[in-house]
Amino acid sequence: MGKDNFDEIIRRSIEIRKKYHKLEMTHHGSEWTVEEDALAYLTDAGLIGRDIMSQQKRWPKMGSEAELEHKLGENIWWLIILAERSGINIKDAVDNFLSKTETLLK
Repeated sequence: MGKDNFDEIIRRSIEIRKKYHKLEMTHHGSEWTVEEDALAYLTDAGLIGRDIMSQQKRWPKMGSEAELEHKLGENIWWLIILAERSGINIKDAVDNFLSKTETLLK
């Protein structure tokens, strides 16, 4: 994925989050806090674990490949949103992580 593509994914992610904020205002009278976003992310991350276990036939509930794909995409979306709401540049965070890890594993 090129830099421009990642920029577009980030832009689209933020736009979607704004739309969810509007729904939260309609349904609850306030936008979710960063902490609530983090809890939603952790919930979805747990669902990925179950979907992977199901895919590998290690969990009795058989989820679909489409469900797993959706949750993987949603988790990346949540990470972009959590970074944005925390004032962290997600592109820099990923690049720094990769560079540091590559150096450690040389």
